[in-house]
Amino acid sequence: MKAYALYTAEERRAEYEALVKKYEDYKAKKLSLNMARGKPGKEQLDLVSEMLAILVDYDDYEIDGIDVRNYGELAGLPSARRLFAEILGTQPEEVFVGGNASLQLMYDLISKAHTHGLLHSPRPWCKEERVKFLCPAPGYDRHFRICETFGMEMLTVPMTDEGPDMDLVEELVKDPQVKGMWCVPKYSNPDGICYSDRVTDRIAALKPTAPDFALMWDNAYCIHEFEGEFVPFRDMLRLCREQGNGDMVYEFASTSKITFPGAGVGVMAASVANQKYITALIGCQTIGFDKLNHLRHVRFLRDKQHTLELMQRHAAVLKPKFDAVLSALETEIAPLGIARWTKPKGGYFVSLNAMDGTAKKVVRLMKEAGVVMTGAGATFPYGKDPKDSNIRIAPTLPPVTELQTAMEILCTCLKLTALEQLGV
Repeated sequence: MKAYALYTAEERRAEYEALVKKYEDYKAKKLSLNMARGKPGKEQLDLVSEMLAILVDYDDYEIDGIDVRNYGELAGLPSARRLFAEILGTQPEEVFVGGNASLQLMYDLISKAHTHGLLHSPRPWCKEERVKFLCPAPGYDRHFRICETFGMEMLTVPMTDEGPDMDLVEELVKDPQVKGMWCVPKYSNPDGICYSDRVTDRIAALKPTAPDFALMWDNAYCIHEFEGEFVPFRDMLRLCREQGNGDMVYEFASTSKITFPGAGVGVMAASVANQKYITALIGCQTIGFDKLNHLRHVRFLRDKQHTLELMQRHAAVLKPKFDAVLSALETEIAPLGIARWTKPKGGYFVSLNAMDGTAKKVVRLMKEAGVVMTGAGATFPYGKDPKDSNIRIAPTLPPVTELQTAMEILCTCLKLTALEQLGV
């Protein structure tokens, strides 16, 4: 096998005709496979389902002198705040434990900034002439949708292999209309990049002109290795505090991919001053979140070490799936020179860059062959990938056998579109 660029015109035509037949055979099978979102598979959900029966007797419903069936504890059970403070490496008083999703907490924080302003806002963001947000890309599409919902102008910041382009970030935050930045610091979505210490230190030391700049530190994959040992991460709250930016950072995490996506626990860590301000606003919309679920998680996860042991069991399920993706790409695509991809050791995605101008067509062909992928362009603000190249692969939901079939189809589509781009 050699690179397509080295094929003769006749070789390309013969290859293309064979691939068209292969693709039509896949379409005839009328498959229904889904690799659109980073969902845990059934085997992972089975690992934690015993948690649902962990509260049995009446005595089980009390902890720290609190009856979890009743009102109260707006910021979350003290035991849950201690647990997630240990996991995140911060302090219990800096932790807010909410409902089933960190995305809800992120949206709610931006919503409150819009309607009321943040702790240091001179006015609500809705009263600003314009609000801009920094969006490292490729990035998480749901972050971008939050910005779009509130009419913010999204400024794309290219990702490097160490994290966001900090030279650009440091220049952009001089604009007082730039009110924040999204970050996924460990196993970023979708590239799987871990921010380097150098980048993390520069982020913590930022001097934005906007007094209410919000660093949205989405630590979604903080303990989500699927290969190798746990990789420690630094406490961003402490780093920001040491730089005089203690109120700048809001850190988010959840158990969506530790226990249940639909019934997990979302967490927001922020300075004590921020917690006091935000909690006062949250207290107008709810008397408290699901403390029964908080307690289930406390009893099931126990502590950081026990949680990391659970994550190793998740890893045993996930690694064969990522191996199947990477093996197919290395075998079928690497020799052809028509794409490049990341090789993460944690997180939930593989980021694939096809030939420029082909991603949308690859995803469309996949759908027509019965495989649903994340929409091409979704990993960029406004859904517009300037190179039409990036494709997010989410290997976690399908069983390995289905995943192997999906990858066969993906490789076929990559080859077809590459040959068309090169000129058949």
